[in-house]
Amino acid sequence: QVQLVESGGGLVQAGGSLRLSCAASGRTFSSYVMAWFRQAPGKEREFVGVISRSGGSKSYADSVKGRVTISRDNAKNTVSLQMNSLKPEDTAVYYCAATDRAWMSSRTNDYAYWGQGTQVTVSS
Repeated sequence: QVQLVESGGGLVQAGGSLRLSCAASGRTFSSYVMAWFRQAPGKEREFVGVISRSGGSKSYADSVKGRVTISRDNAKNTVSLQMNSLKPEDTAVYYCAATDRAWMSSRTNDYAYWGQGTQVTVSS
């Protein structure tokens, strides 16, 4: 198993930036595909970005493409989400997730391990 703890959320003005981090503990971190999801009030949890086990491949939701970058440090057991040019519609609780499946999935059902989430609020 792996335990995930997110940090870095907060309140930011539109156009600003935030960097979210997720610290993992437990089994070998590099054996997991890692992803970020978010959930706004009254909405379903949605995919933001995913990174392969090595960090060599990444994929993003169209809604954030060009504004966010996902990265990982397998030596430090961390995955990060750098978010720039934030918009009010980016306001949500952001979750870090891990899967031991081999492919880079954007489906919540493919991820067995989740953090507790960190709130991001973007004011207009």
